[in-house]
Amino acid sequence: MITVMGATGHTGKRIVEQLLKAGESVRALGRSAERLADLQKAGAEVMAGEPSDAAYLTEAFRGAKAIYTLLPYDPTVSDYLAQQAAVGEAIVQAVRASDVRKVVALSSVGADLASGNGPIASMHEQELRLRELTGVDVLILRAGAFMENLLPMLYVIEQHGLVADGMEADVPVPMIAAKDIADAAIDALLARDWHGVQVRELLGQRDISYGECTRILGQQLGRPGLPYVQVPYDEMAGMLQEAGFSTNLAGLYAELARGINERAVKSLEGRRPENTTATSFEAFVAEMVG
Repeated sequence: MITVMGATGHTGKRIVEQLLKAGESVRALGRSAERLADLQKAGAEVMAGEPSDAAYLTEAFRGAKAIYTLLPYDPTVSDYLAQQAAVGEAIVQAVRASDVRKVVALSSVGADLASGNGPIASMHEQELRLRELTGVDVLILRAGAFMENLLPMLYVIEQHGLVADGMEADVPVPMIAAKDIADAAIDALLARDWHGVQVRELLGQRDISYGECTRILGQQLGRPGLPYVQVPYDEMAGMLQEAGFSTNLAGLYAELARGINERAVKSLEGRRPENTTATSFEAFVAEMVG
């Protein structure tokens, strides 16, 4: 049995589906029983509950030979880091109580920093918690920016004819498709061949700037010359609040943009064949808008 948190999300759903195809027994976790129903039909055991509930997670982790963990994302919470800390503590408590020995944990490039990295600070704290576990082999996957994070730009392009963000136009960012993160996690969950605490970066097919992303989006959408506009950090935060983000999280994302622009949030490994994944931004966009 392998337990997968966030089983209806960008990475979790693919992990569950592919593990089932590989013949593994899978326990799929999520907040909504309704959203988990398709995975149940596919053959997974499903358990709905709140990820901050340590008792629920303990039951869900018990008997698993490996688990996939993450900090579920909610852009509307009023205190993002506190909410993430509550989930992180519940995960670690449940690992201890359930006697799990193999943990794959989704983290992020930039999680080496305690501050100046916006919402990624929550992953830094979670990595510290996971490192305190004894007798548990922990594999931390530090992924680049999700390509899926750019999906809301399609609405901005449609409404305003431009792409706008706080990032400088020419700053290269490691961007990765969620399915490539999922595939790396699947390989690890099947192999279960790491020991102690290991950190692996996943950097996508290449580093790519927001200016280049905008050019590629424009080509795919039939909008040659689509402009990219860098906005001030406070304006970026305001745009996110208008899109439904809490004031707290919007401010954290503005902080992250500054950290990326100042080259503080970056890969520590450098690009290597081992941390380079298959899906290009061009292929992702073609599939996204095709």
